[in-house]
Amino acid sequence: MAYDWQNRAAARPATWAEVDTGLRQFMLRVYNYMGAALVLTGLVAYAVGAGEHPIYLSIAGNPLIWIVMLAPLGLVFLLSFRIQSMSLGAAQLTFWAYAALMGLSLGFIFIHYTGASVASTFFITAAMFLAMSLYGYTTKRDLTGMGSFLFMGLIGIIIASVVNLFILSSMMSFVISVVGVLIFTGLTAYDTQRIKESYFAADDGTMAGKKAIMGALQLYLDFLNLFIMLLRLLGQSRN
Repeated sequence: MAYDWQNRAAARPATWAEVDTGLRQFMLRVYNYMGAALVLTGLVAYAVGAGEHPIYLSIAGNPLIWIVMLAPLGLVFLLSFRIQSMSLGAAQLTFWAYAALMGLSLGFIFIHYTGASVASTFFITAAMFLAMSLYGYTTKRDLTGMGSFLFMGLIGIIIASVVNLFILSSMMSFVISVVGVLIFTGLTAYDTQRIKESYFAADDGTMAGKKAIMGALQLYLDFLNLFIMLLRLLGQSRN
Protein backbone atom coordinates (compact mmCIF):
# COMPACT_ATOMS: atom_id res chain seq x y z
CA MET A 1 0.00 0.00 0.00
CA ALA A 2 1.50 3.30 -1.07
CA TYR A 3 1.60 6.06 1.51
CA ASP A 4 -0.61 9.11 0.94
CA TRP A 5 0.91 11.66 3.28
CA GLN A 6 -1.21 14.54 1.97
CA ASN A 7 -4.47 12.76 2.70
CA ARG A 8 -3.20 11.80 6.15
CA ALA A 9 -2.32 15.40 6.88
CA ALA A 10 -5.74 16.64 5.74
CA ALA A 11 -7.50 14.08 7.93
CA ARG A 12 -5.73 15.26 11.09
CA PRO A 13 -6.29 18.60 12.79
CA ALA A 14 -2.63 18.98 13.67
CA THR A 15 -0.26 20.92 11.46
CA TRP A 16 2.60 19.14 9.72
CA ALA A 17 5.01 20.60 12.25
CA GLU A 18 2.94 19.23 15.15
CA VAL A 19 2.66 15.82 13.48
CA ASP A 20 6.39 15.74 12.84
CA THR A 21 7.17 16.65 16.45
CA GLY A 22 4.72 14.06 17.75
CA LEU A 23 6.17 11.40 15.45
CA ARG A 24 9.72 12.12 16.63
CA GLN A 25 8.60 11.88 20.26
CA PHE A 26 6.79 8.62 19.55
CA MET A 27 9.79 7.07 17.80
CA LEU A 28 12.09 8.28 20.56
CA ARG A 29 9.82 6.54 23.06
CA VAL A 30 10.03 3.33 21.02
CA TYR A 31 13.84 3.47 20.89
CA ASN A 32 14.07 4.29 24.61
CA TYR A 33 11.95 1.26 25.48
CA MET A 34 14.00 -0.92 23.18
CA GLY A 35 17.35 0.37 24.42
CA ALA A 36 16.39 -0.04 28.08
CA ALA A 37 15.16 -3.58 27.39
CA LEU A 38 18.47 -4.48 25.72
CA VAL A 39 20.39 -3.11 28.71
CA LEU A 40 18.23 -5.14 31.09
CA THR A 41 18.69 -8.29 29.00
CA GLY A 42 22.45 -7.77 28.81
CA LEU A 43 22.83 -7.18 32.55
CA VAL A 44 20.80 -10.26 33.44
CA ALA A 45 22.64 -12.42 30.87
CA TYR A 46 26.00 -11.26 32.20
CA ALA A 47 24.94 -11.80 35.81
CA VAL A 48 23.88 -15.41 35.24
CA GLY A 49 26.45 -16.38 32.61
CA ALA A 50 29.73 -14.74 33.63
CA GLY A 51 32.12 -15.76 36.37
CA GLU A 52 33.77 -19.01 37.35
CA HIS A 53 30.51 -20.63 38.41
CA PRO A 54 27.77 -19.27 36.14
CA ILE A 55 24.25 -19.42 37.50
CA TYR A 56 23.11 -20.38 34.01
CA LEU A 57 24.82 -23.78 34.27
CA SER A 58 22.87 -24.65 37.40
CA ILE A 59 19.63 -23.65 35.66
CA ALA A 60 20.53 -25.64 32.55
CA GLY A 61 21.03 -28.76 34.63
CA ASN A 62 17.40 -29.09 35.75
CA PRO A 63 13.85 -28.77 34.34
CA LEU A 64 13.84 -25.06 35.23
CA ILE A 65 15.61 -24.43 31.92
CA TRP A 66 12.37 -25.16 30.05
CA ILE A 67 10.57 -22.45 31.99
CA VAL A 68 13.41 -20.05 31.27
CA MET A 69 13.38 -20.89 27.56
CA LEU A 70 9.61 -20.96 26.99
CA ALA A 71 8.41 -18.19 29.31
CA PRO A 72 9.65 -15.36 27.04
CA LEU A 73 7.74 -16.87 24.11
CA GLY A 74 4.60 -16.95 26.24
CA LEU A 75 5.00 -13.29 27.16
CA VAL A 76 5.44 -12.33 23.50
CA PHE A 77 2.13 -14.04 22.66
CA LEU A 78 0.51 -12.37 25.66
CA LEU A 79 1.58 -8.92 24.48
CA SER A 80 0.70 -9.64 20.86
CA PHE A 81 -2.84 -10.88 21.49
CA ARG A 82 -3.89 -9.16 24.71
CA ILE A 83 -2.24 -5.75 24.69
CA GLN A 84 -5.46 -4.06 23.53
CA SER A 85 -7.24 -5.15 26.71
CA MET A 86 -4.24 -4.64 29.03
CA SER A 87 -3.58 -1.43 30.91
CA LEU A 88 -0.50 0.52 29.90
CA GLY A 89 1.16 -0.32 33.22
CA ALA A 90 0.50 -4.06 32.77
CA ALA A 91 1.89 -3.92 29.24
CA GLN A 92 5.04 -2.19 30.48
CA LEU A 93 5.49 -4.73 33.28
CA THR A 94 5.09 -7.63 30.84
CA PHE A 95 7.61 -6.05 28.49
CA TRP A 96 10.24 -5.66 31.24
CA ALA A 97 9.59 -9.19 32.50
CA TYR A 98 10.14 -10.47 28.96
CA ALA A 99 13.45 -8.61 28.64
CA ALA A 100 14.66 -10.01 31.98
CA LEU A 101 13.68 -13.58 31.10
CA MET A 102 15.46 -13.26 27.77
CA GLY A 103 18.56 -12.32 29.75
CA LEU A 104 18.24 -15.56 31.73
CA SER A 105 17.97 -17.62 28.55
CA LEU A 106 20.94 -15.84 26.93
CA GLY A 107 23.40 -16.40 29.76
CA PHE A 108 25.08 -19.06 27.63
CA ILE A 109 26.72 -16.45 25.37
CA PHE A 110 29.08 -15.41 28.17
CA ILE A 111 29.95 -19.07 28.74
CA HIS A 112 30.61 -20.08 25.12
CA TYR A 113 32.05 -16.86 23.65
CA THR A 114 34.86 -14.57 24.72
CA GLY A 115 33.90 -11.22 26.16
CA ALA A 116 35.82 -9.37 23.45
CA SER A 117 33.96 -11.13 20.63
CA VAL A 118 30.60 -10.53 22.33
CA ALA A 119 31.39 -6.81 22.66
CA SER A 120 32.67 -6.41 19.09
CA THR A 121 29.68 -8.28 17.67
CA PHE A 122 27.34 -6.08 19.69
CA PHE A 123 28.83 -2.91 18.21
CA ILE A 124 28.68 -4.35 14.68
CA THR A 125 25.04 -5.26 15.27
CA ALA A 126 24.31 -1.77 16.60
CA ALA A 127 25.86 -0.12 13.53
CA MET A 128 23.89 -2.33 11.12
CA PHE A 129 20.68 -1.87 13.08
CA LEU A 130 20.99 1.92 13.20
CA ALA A 131 21.70 2.15 9.49
CA MET A 132 18.73 0.00 8.48
CA SER A 133 16.35 1.57 11.00
CA LEU A 134 17.29 5.02 9.71
CA TYR A 135 16.61 3.81 6.18
CA GLY A 136 13.22 2.44 7.18
CA TYR A 137 12.34 5.73 8.87
CA THR A 138 13.39 8.04 6.06
CA THR A 139 12.64 6.09 2.87
CA LYS A 140 9.58 7.00 0.79
CA ARG A 141 9.54 3.53 -0.71
CA ASP A 142 6.77 1.18 0.42
CA LEU A 143 8.49 -1.82 2.03
CA THR A 144 5.35 -3.95 2.37
CA GLY A 145 6.36 -6.30 -0.45
CA MET A 146 9.82 -6.75 1.02
CA GLY A 147 8.25 -7.49 4.41
CA SER A 148 6.15 -10.33 2.98
CA PHE A 149 9.24 -11.87 1.39
CA LEU A 150 11.26 -11.51 4.59
CA PHE A 151 8.49 -13.10 6.65
CA MET A 152 8.51 -16.15 4.40
CA GLY A 153 12.29 -16.31 4.81
CA LEU A 154 11.88 -16.10 8.58
CA ILE A 155 9.51 -19.06 8.57
CA GLY A 156 12.07 -20.92 6.48
CA ILE A 157 14.96 -20.39 8.89
CA ILE A 158 12.76 -21.35 11.86
CA ILE A 159 11.91 -24.65 10.18
CA ALA A 160 15.56 -25.18 9.18
CA SER A 161 16.70 -24.46 12.74
CA VAL A 162 14.29 -27.05 14.15
CA VAL A 163 15.51 -29.62 11.62
CA ASN A 164 19.11 -28.82 12.46
CA LEU A 165 18.46 -29.61 16.12
CA PHE A 166 18.28 -33.25 15.03
CA ILE A 167 20.89 -33.46 12.28
CA LEU A 168 23.42 -31.05 13.89
CA SER A 169 24.92 -29.96 10.58
CA SER A 170 27.60 -27.28 10.91
CA MET A 171 27.10 -26.30 7.26
CA MET A 172 23.36 -25.84 7.75
CA SER A 173 24.03 -23.82 10.90
CA PHE A 174 26.34 -21.54 8.90
CA VAL A 175 23.76 -21.09 6.12
CA ILE A 176 20.99 -20.38 8.65
CA SER A 177 23.16 -17.73 10.30
CA VAL A 178 24.03 -16.01 7.00
CA VAL A 179 20.42 -16.01 5.80
CA GLY A 180 19.30 -14.91 9.26
CA VAL A 181 21.59 -11.87 9.14
CA LEU A 182 20.07 -10.85 5.81
CA ILE A 183 16.51 -11.40 6.99
CA PHE A 184 16.78 -9.53 10.28
CA THR A 185 18.69 -6.69 8.64
CA GLY A 186 15.80 -6.26 6.20
CA LEU A 187 13.18 -6.69 8.92
CA THR A 188 14.75 -3.83 10.85
CA ALA A 189 13.97 -1.41 8.02
CA TYR A 190 10.53 -2.92 7.38
CA ASP A 191 9.47 -2.89 11.04
CA THR A 192 10.72 0.67 11.52
CA GLN A 193 8.52 1.84 8.66
CA ARG A 194 5.53 -0.07 10.07
CA ILE A 195 6.07 1.41 13.53
CA LYS A 196 6.29 4.89 12.02
CA GLU A 197 2.97 4.28 10.26
CA SER A 198 1.33 2.99 13.45
CA TYR A 199 1.77 6.41 15.04
CA PHE A 200 -0.87 7.88 12.72
CA ALA A 201 -3.39 5.20 13.74
CA ALA A 202 -3.07 5.88 17.49
CA ASP A 203 -6.30 7.39 18.82
CA ASP A 204 -5.09 8.61 22.20
CA GLY A 205 -2.12 8.74 24.54
CA THR A 206 -2.75 5.31 26.08
CA MET A 207 -3.01 3.64 22.69
CA ALA A 208 0.14 5.45 21.53
CA GLY A 209 1.92 4.15 24.64
CA LYS A 210 0.88 0.58 23.87
CA LYS A 211 1.94 0.95 20.25
CA ALA A 212 5.31 2.24 21.44
CA ILE A 213 5.75 -0.90 23.56
CA MET A 214 4.84 -3.20 20.67
CA GLY A 215 7.12 -1.27 18.35
CA ALA A 216 9.95 -1.56 20.85
CA LEU A 217 9.31 -5.29 21.12
CA GLN A 218 9.53 -5.72 17.34
CA LEU A 219 12.78 -3.78 17.06
CA TYR A 220 14.17 -5.54 20.16
CA LEU A 221 13.56 -8.91 18.51
CA ASP A 222 15.15 -7.72 15.27
CA PHE A 223 18.24 -6.47 17.08
CA LEU A 224 18.58 -9.51 19.34
CA ASN A 225 18.19 -12.04 16.54
CA LEU A 226 20.60 -10.11 14.32
CA PHE A 227 23.10 -10.09 17.19
CA ILE A 228 22.77 -13.84 17.78
CA MET A 229 23.14 -14.65 14.07
CA LEU A 230 26.24 -12.46 13.81
CA LEU A 231 27.66 -13.93 17.00
CA ARG A 232 27.40 -17.41 15.51
CA LEU A 233 29.41 -16.19 12.52
CA LEU A 234 31.90 -13.87 14.21
CA GLY A 235 32.05 -15.00 17.85
CA GLN A 236 35.21 -16.60 19.18
CA SER A 237 34.68 -19.66 21.35
CA ARG A 238 36.32 -19.89 24.75
CA ASN A 239 37.27 -23.51 24.01
